[in-house]
Amino acid sequence: MRKNALRTKLCEMLDIEYPILLAGMGGMGGPVAGPELVAAVSNAGGLGILGCAFLPPNKIEEMIRQTRKLTDRPFGIDTVLPAEAPQTGTTAEMRAEVPAQHSEEADVIPEIMQELELSVPKERTQRSLSDAADDTVFTGDLFKEEIEIILEYRVPVYAAGLGDPGPYMDDFRKRGIKVIGVVGHTRSARRVAKSGVDIIVAQGRDAGGHTSRIGTIALIPQVVDVVSPIPVVAAGGIGDGRGLVASLALGAVGVWCGTIFLATPESLYEDYQKQSIINASEDDTVVSRVITGKEARIYKNSLAAAWAKRGLPTLPMPLQTMVVLPILDAAFEARRADIVPTPAGQISGIVHELKPAGKIVEEMVESAHQVLEEFWRMKPA
Repeated sequence: MRKNALRTKLCEMLDIEYPILLAGMGGMGGPVAGPELVAAVSNAGGLGILGCAFLPPNKIEEMIRQTRKLTDRPFGIDTVLPAEAPQTGTTAEMRAEVPAQHSEEADVIPEIMQELELSVPKERTQRSLSDAADDTVFTGDLFKEEIEIILEYRVPVYAAGLGDPGPYMDDFRKRGIKVIGVVGHTRSARRVAKSGVDIIVAQGRDAGGHTSRIGTIALIPQVVDVVSPIPVVAAGGIGDGRGLVASLALGAVGVWCGTIFLATPESLYEDYQKQSIINASEDDTVVSRVITGKEARIYKNSLAAAWAKRGLPTLPMPLQTMVVLPILDAAFEARRADIVPTPAGQISGIVHELKPAGKIVEEMVESAHQVLEEFWRMKPA
């Protein structure tokens, strides 16, 4: 391959070949970016990031060990630090409080299940979200325990997919861990910059999962301007070399990509979820609070439509997820692609087949070089 024209400051900082970062995809339903996907991206010259949000420490430890068996290249871990989550308490206690404090939302669940033709599973399956919820605690206590495991194993990169990692920066610094803050507007960018993060990911409205109110192209240069000289990585609607080059032109030093890696053999999405991505167009996603209580872009969803039709409010994270858990469990059991939450961005319209993650990185790099070569051949009129 031709000389690497894509080597940016990000590559130097993270000891990677190409400025391509795998988004640390995961959530209350479990990780999507697991060891196989992370290792594939890192081995291809990018940086794979494990999606460890809401995972108990023992599962994070297991994922770190598995990843290190699959790659000797740098990789990262993504968790969330939502400021509004309770500091302490058990999941069982929080779930018990929901019906009493928010009876309208809880009472409507059987009605929605009937409308969606769902029945309560006779037994919990391996993918039961209720099991996942019972196995962890969605509080500040858990978030601290997650950070402690990351520090103990000296994972090269930590990404706060939500919230401010400021309180932990001294500990990260002592262990040589690079820290990424993911933001959706300049206000958050200024906050995490003040906390001392090494890299800021500016994620626009086009992105899947928890998303911004600002379009990617508008957001990137504004974040670059307000946090300089901290390097900025672009996210949201980026899935090929054209998007990579465009991001560099906007002042970013690399890209953070999620949706493009969902329909891969290494992704932990179910097969029917991957097929939903392959079948999707740019217009087949919606933004809803129904799954987590925060705005998230997901594949068109019958639960989101039923909730919106009733004009119901949503609860703060993590209570909203606890309210809709019976629906989500039944949907997973029935393999209902129209209900199971499938976070995906608007770039899903360019995904047409199942493709290995390493091949995606290779093609993104090749196409970016081709775009740059076309620019170099252009001459002023």
